[in-house]
Amino acid sequence: MGAKGMGYWPTKSIINHYVADSVEGPFELVGTAFSSESATYHNPQISKVGDTYVLVFLWKPATPGSLQTIGMATAKSLYGPWTENPNNPIIKPEAGTSNAAHASNPSFLEDRDGKFRIYYKSMSEGSEFREISLAIADEIEGPYLDHPDNPLISFKHLERDIEDPYAFFYKDRYYMILEDRMDVAGALSEGGASSEGIKHGGLRPGLLFESNDGIHWGRPELGYDTDVAYFGVNLSRSERPHILWKSGEPEYLFLANHGSKAAGFYLKINAWKAKERTNEDETGVKL
Repeated sequence: MGAKGMGYWPTKSIINHYVADSVEGPFELVGTAFSSESATYHNPQISKVGDTYVLVFLWKPATPGSLQTIGMATAKSLYGPWTENPNNPIIKPEAGTSNAAHASNPSFLEDRDGKFRIYYKSMSEGSEFREISLAIADEIEGPYLDHPDNPLISFKHLERDIEDPYAFFYKDRYYMILEDRMDVAGALSEGGASSEGIKHGGLRPGLLFESNDGIHWGRPELGYDTDVAYFGVNLSRSERPHILWKSGEPEYLFLANHGSKAAGFYLKINAWKAKERTNEDETGVKL
């Protein structure tokens, strides 16, 4: 990360390609997929639709005060060449909307109806609290149109913060994993925990949401815990949850670390239990 640690990302972040023969590594650098002197490429997420790989990422001009937006690129091979979407940024802040302050950290999936969704972190103008919004397109390339009910997941009314959505469609159900930045789990518990003294950034365990339609989301449960719980190390911020898939099944959960000598850690996913689709009414979590 360099002498300034994470301080470089707003202007100098690039997307590199590493490979390994096993999840344990060692990982070797293949090359740089995206870099620019005039923009930063950050927080990538990659999916496969048919024979096409879809890479979405945070894209931001490398100028002070510029806002975060979302870009996309596609390729027929993980080794490239990658073609940037000619309409980049495909999602950008719009005044007067839930993403007026920024749109970032995208997660892409193909939905039940064969349409394409990008869930992303959004923030309205003047807000201190991050929320989750959605844009949908009929074609991979777009155009991506914001859902009229955005933000779909928000705890701003509880003065709690969330970020870094990882969404996926599995066995006819929609799922989303989020970072719990400010003890949302405590606020939703019986009696509700006070937000007094809770700092932005927090411990960052993960919340797991489930939904029939990917629009209305049920009350979350704990998706993963902190590095302290698993390894007994000093607490660091666990960020950017992503799943490594094998033959259509979730195999490993990967997490990045901030404030630790370790770049991150991974967890084995054992026998994911997916619920059968029902017609129950999900009230969502914008309480």
